[in-house]
Amino acid sequence: MRQDPTEPRSGERRPPSRRLLLSAMGALPVLTATAPAAGAPRAAAVTAATTAVIDPSARRQTIRGFGGMTHAAWIGDLTAAQRDTAFGTGEGRLGLSVLRIPVPENQADWSRDLATAKRAVQLGATVFASPWNPPAHMVETFTHGNQTNAKRLRHDMYGAYARHLNDFTTFLRNNGVNLYGISVQNEPDYAHDWTWWTSGEMVRFLRENAGSIGTRVIAPESFTYTKSVSDPILDDPAALANVDIIGTHLYGTPFTDFPYPLFKKKGAGKELWMTEVYHPDSTSSADLWPQALDVAEHIHHALVDAEFQAYVWWYIRRGYGPLREDGHISKRGANLAHFARFVRPGYVRVEATATPAPHVHVSAYQGGDSTVVVAVNKTVSPVSQRFTLKNSAASRVSSWLTDASRNVAPQGTTGVTNGSFTVTLPARSVTTFVTV
Repeated sequence: MRQDPTEPRSGERRPPSRRLLLSAMGALPVLTATAPAAGAPRAAAVTAATTAVIDPSARRQTIRGFGGMTHAAWIGDLTAAQRDTAFGTGEGRLGLSVLRIPVPENQADWSRDLATAKRAVQLGATVFASPWNPPAHMVETFTHGNQTNAKRLRHDMYGAYARHLNDFTTFLRNNGVNLYGISVQNEPDYAHDWTWWTSGEMVRFLRENAGSIGTRVIAPESFTYTKSVSDPILDDPAALANVDIIGTHLYGTPFTDFPYPLFKKKGAGKELWMTEVYHPDSTSSADLWPQALDVAEHIHHALVDAEFQAYVWWYIRRGYGPLREDGHISKRGANLAHFARFVRPGYVRVEATATPAPHVHVSAYQGGDSTVVVAVNKTVSPVSQRFTLKNSAASRVSSWLTDASRNVAPQGTTGVTNGSFTVTLPARSVTTFVTV
C-alpha cells in the first residue's frame, strides 16, 4: 500500500486512491460519534450474558506480535519519543512487538529506517521488511489490462532479485537488526503503482530462487486476502518449502472470508501473518468514538476466525493510526494496545467462548502461568459477564479499560473464586484481564 491521497501532508507521493475499490466492496463504514454499533441492542439495562469459558488446555496459534509500519521516505521517521511510545510496554505505551519497514530499491537508501528498527529491536520487537519494487534495472514494462506501463520483474533477473533481498538482509544484520523475515513483494495483485506478480511468477520465484535468501521468506502479501493468490503456493510443495510465512493484507476482506481451510490443511510448519491493514478507514480521526472500537473487533476476528499469528497496522503515526501526528496514543491505538501490551510474543491463543452475548467478543491467551482475556462490548448497554478459567489457580485478575472517556485505564483487581469471576463490561468498551 501507499500513502492515502486524502492525507494533507504536502510533498508526499500521491498515488491513485484505493478508496473507490474498497467502497465498492463495502469495506469502509464511517460511523458518527453518536451512532450505535450496527445492529446493537439499545436497552439501557445490564444484560446477563452466558458464561465465557476459557480453556487453557485447548491451545490454538502462537502469537508473534502486533505492530505497524514506518516509512521515513513517505511520511518522515518516528521521533525518539514516538519510538518509545510505540514499542514500550508500560502504562501510556502501545506495546507494539512487530515493526514493518520497506526494502528500498537503491542501496543508498537502505539506512533510511535503520534508527527506528534498531530502537524497536532494543525494546524487544521483531522486524520484517517488504519491497515495493526491485531495482530499476531488473524491471520491464508491459500491458496489464488498461495499464500500458505496468511493471514486472524480468524473468532473467529472478536470481539477481533474490541476491538483492539477501543483501538487504545482510546489511541490516551488520547494522544490528536481524530481520525476522523478508517479503517477496508488497501487494502483487494491486500493483498499479509498483510491481505486478502473477501467482505463477510468485511460485516460480519461490521454487527456484527463494531458497537462497538468508532469512524467513514471506509471501504473497495479497491486497485483500485473495486466496487465489496464495493457494498456488500452498499447492506447490517445492514453492511451499521455500516460504516460511504466508502473509496477507485485509483491505476490504469480510469477516466471513477470514478462515483459510487450505492453509490449515497444507500449511503445517508455516506461519500465517496479517502484514498490513488500517481499519475501518483512513479518512476519519483515530479518536472518533465509538468507531475506534471497530479496531478491537477487527483484531478479535483476525485472531479468532483467521487465526493470524501477527497483526500489523499500516503507518504507526497518522491521523487515522495508533499514534496521532503529535505522537500521542489515539483511541484506535488504545484498542490495539489492549492486545499488544498484554498478549506478548510467544503467548498462545486458547479456546474461549467467542460470543457469550450478541455483539460481545471474547478471546483468551496463555503465556507461562498468566492468562490474558480481552473482552469487547459493542453494545450500547453495560453487560454483566461471568468468566470461568478452567483448571486455574488464579486468585484475582487485574484489568484495563478503554471506553468513551478512558484509554487503557487500570481498573484494579477482581477476585477469582474457584476459577470464576464476574464483572460489568461498560457499554461500548474493551477490557483486558490478566490473571495475577
